[in-house]
Amino acid sequence: MQKNSKRNSNSRAPALELNSVDAEKERNKSQNNFVELLPLEVTFKIFSQLDIRSLCRASVTCRSWNYAIRNCDSLWKPHCLTVRTVCQREIDGDLERGYSWRVILLRNYQKSKVKHEWLSGRYSNISSPVSLPEKIMYPMDADTWGEILEAELER
Repeated sequence: MQKNSKRNSNSRAPALELNSVDAEKERNKSQNNFVELLPLEVTFKIFSQLDIRSLCRASVTCRSWNYAIRNCDSLWKPHCLTVRTVCQREIDGDLERGYSWRVILLRNYQKSKVKHEWLSGRYSNISSPVSLPEKIMYPMDADTWGEILEAELER
């Protein structure tokens, strides 16, 4: 009978140690995550200093950062307003439809890059469709092509 109780007590000790080690790791992880420690205003101030690429990278760092970044529309608005300089009609339309700033940015970011290239004359001397860089092309509506054509005609 004593053998059994001794064996049971020995088998429980490592489990308790393991649980305390896991708890300590969690505590340390939480202490290293400023998103969980700082007031939200401070956290958002830190994230607001990031450029769009860094903000997107930070959002995939961990769940708490993703949740904080994804759910704070004010972090996405300045980036979206920058894109609006090229895609005003598209951004304004998405705002009217009630999309969040993050979704509007996701919907229009790549298009703004390609549209900016077209509007700035980067493709003015393209002689055939084969000369177009396929990787960065983006489908655009007739109104956008009209804007690009007007810019080309003004050059």
